[in-house]
Amino acid sequence: MGATGIDAQARPEVRAQRRVALERRTAADLPYPDFVRDYIARNRPVVVENALPACPARQQWTPEYFRERFGAKRIQVSPSEQMTFADFIDAVLASREDAPGPYMYRLFIGPHMPELLPELEPLNPYAFPRRLASPLMPRQWRRPDGYLKLLIGGVGGRFPFLHYDLENAHATITEIHGDKEFILYPPADAAFLYPRPDMPNQSAIPDVRQVDLARFPLYERATQYHTVLHPGDMVFVPSRWWHGARTLSPSVSICQNVLDGSNWGGYVDELCSRKSGLPEAKRHAKRAYLTALGGVLSVLERWPRRAAASATGSVGRAARLAPVSYAEAGDSTTWAVADWKAR
Repeated sequence: MGATGIDAQARPEVRAQRRVALERRTAADLPYPDFVRDYIARNRPVVVENALPACPARQQWTPEYFRERFGAKRIQVSPSEQMTFADFIDAVLASREDAPGPYMYRLFIGPHMPELLPELEPLNPYAFPRRLASPLMPRQWRRPDGYLKLLIGGVGGRFPFLHYDLENAHATITEIHGDKEFILYPPADAAFLYPRPDMPNQSAIPDVRQVDLARFPLYERATQYHTVLHPGDMVFVPSRWWHGARTLSPSVSICQNVLDGSNWGGYVDELCSRKSGLPEAKRHAKRAYLTALGGVLSVLERWPRRAAASATGSVGRAARLAPVSYAEAGDSTTWAVADWKAR
């Protein structure tokens, strides 16, 4: 019996693993409303080429740039490791396939390096965090920057485990410098990826490039979606899709989360589960509140958008309370910095 509780002997039709090229679209041919309708709403992954418009980061952000500008700054590379930027970048540039260096995935730009935010303007419109940007969201869950994270790694560096994002969140990863291999597996294949009993959003398989099939025999049943991100590319990772990344050259990218009506139900379920540790009465009250809030936001998001507000200002107010794009949210950089300073 495997870690998932599924008996491999009862499923004798094991086949060679299926590998599928991830769908790619160009930003020029994918209006944002179409992206929301065809991919976010359908929980369907895609790579959007040239998603990040011309901004200072595209020209400036290299590993050397961070070493020269922030060399003495101590940063959180992983949950348990801190380094100076200079030491970290040296390790990134020395990274090799047979001796990979560290991969930074725990640095949140808003609270830790807000001076970088203006260098990302104009922002990637496909990565707009939607409900996370609404002023109606409770403050502890309001993130107008979409939990914007900085990701840096060298050749062979990789995210340390195959996983899906918590809180039922969608994710977007936008490549700024270098090339990065990205793999995804659909939620329906979760049992074949051996979720850890203690952390069910993480796979117990150490490295999907070298899987011990005697230990993880069901892995061959999983379908792997594969792509390589180049500068300007963004991959949309829908909620509950398992994913991992490996850098093919010194790489700099950013990650953001998205929350809207398509994944709101699962978001509420996770926040209000028995595992939250809240007393039962508080869990029920929290669920009732968030369910009602989701209904209000759904109505506001469907409210007709017009170039100008009505005489009463109601249309403009709806857009401010439930923005569905950066244009409606206003100056996102200033907003994100101010929001983090208020915490």
